[in-house]
Amino acid sequence: MAKGNDMMKQIQALQSKMAQAQQSLAETVIEGSSGGGVVQVSISAKPEMQSITIKPEAVDPDDVEMLQDLVMAAINDALEKVRSSQMQQLAGLAGGLNIPGLTS
Repeated sequence: MAKGNDMMKQIQALQSKMAQAQQSLAETVIEGSSGGGVVQVSISAKPEMQSITIKPEAVDPDDVEMLQDLVMAAINDALEKVRSSQMQQLAGLAGGLNIPGLTS
């Protein structure tokens, strides 16, 4: 039964690490930008939009499509950073666990 107890301890440790990682991600705010910084967004690593800033020089009433593209590019920049942050946080979760079939 010792193997079963060890497995339960490993699973409980993983659950604790996952809860800590989720809390850390919830508190992490990542910024993305486009157009040399004329459009900036802040997104939590949940992900959840926190803020958007558009500098006046990015607003051209005759070219709304450019502004839309800049906003989308800034959001996608931030989301890519969120995904990278999440992968870094989650990559270490299984470290040290010896779960058959999940570790080599």
